[in-house]
Amino acid sequence: MLERAEIIRKEYLRHDKKFPHVWCPGCGNGIVMGALLRGIHVLNLSKDEVVLASGIGCSGRMPTYVDFNTIHTTHGRALTFSTGIKLAKPELTVITVMGDGDATAIGGNHFIHAARRNIDLTAIIINNSTYGMTGGQYSPTTPFGSQSTTSIYGHVEHAFSIAELAVTAGASFVARGTVYHATHLEEMIQKAIKAKGFSVVEVISNCHVQHGRRNKLGGAVEMITSFKKNAVTVGKAAKMSPEELEGKITIGVLTNVKKPLSTEQYQRVIAEARQNVEKNASEKEKNGIKRYEE
Repeated sequence: MLERAEIIRKEYLRHDKKFPHVWCPGCGNGIVMGALLRGIHVLNLSKDEVVLASGIGCSGRMPTYVDFNTIHTTHGRALTFSTGIKLAKPELTVITVMGDGDATAIGGNHFIHAARRNIDLTAIIINNSTYGMTGGQYSPTTPFGSQSTTSIYGHVEHAFSIAELAVTAGASFVARGTVYHATHLEEMIQKAIKAKGFSVVEVISNCHVQHGRRNKLGGAVEMITSFKKNAVTVGKAAKMSPEELEGKITIGVLTNVKKPLSTEQYQRVIAEARQNVEKNASEKEKNGIKRYEE
């Protein structure tokens, strides 16, 4: 195990350039990055064939630390950049890491349409229920009644489920994990990368500095341990009542279906359009020669 960790550290991290990292001690982002790197290592993907994109926020720093093709994009627009990369070079493995606010607030429109189009890329969304980097404002996943810098009297809006939104919007693969279940999370990321189509992995994580402290949820250890206590597998959840599932985190694969890929459909359209252009050019040339001979 230590040998593999050393290989991954040397092979996949820009350890001589960008460390120490900027994440708070105990932040779940490091666990997510570790699971991602181990997953890529197990899949034996070439670093030159992997692209890691991010938006703005705490998770946005991740491409800085890894030795792949990387791009740090604008707030909420990581999926649009990733879509362009995948359309231009469909042979690449494109992975996009985002936070809950980045992906589903300012980036919400791009998120649901990437799922609808079934773009062949993987979206890893780290859900810590807050805007951690910009000051602890509430996000689309902040629980009802929670305190934040923009809801000091308690949050009056209801949170939605990122994973369930992805399923409804049309993503072909959707899974959920937590930063406590690191080995399980690595497995979910592997499956997402291998799956064809728009794959989403929602990662329930902690922000003990912004969200946890304001809501008396404890430090990093307490928050991460709570994920262990409240997580139930998809199989177990199917046998539980709505009342029993209240406050629980369902982890595992929520959907895995095969659907036409928009990237392949675009390539088909391009090929047909080129054939038509060549055919029309050939016919025009023939007609021009015929008229000349007449």
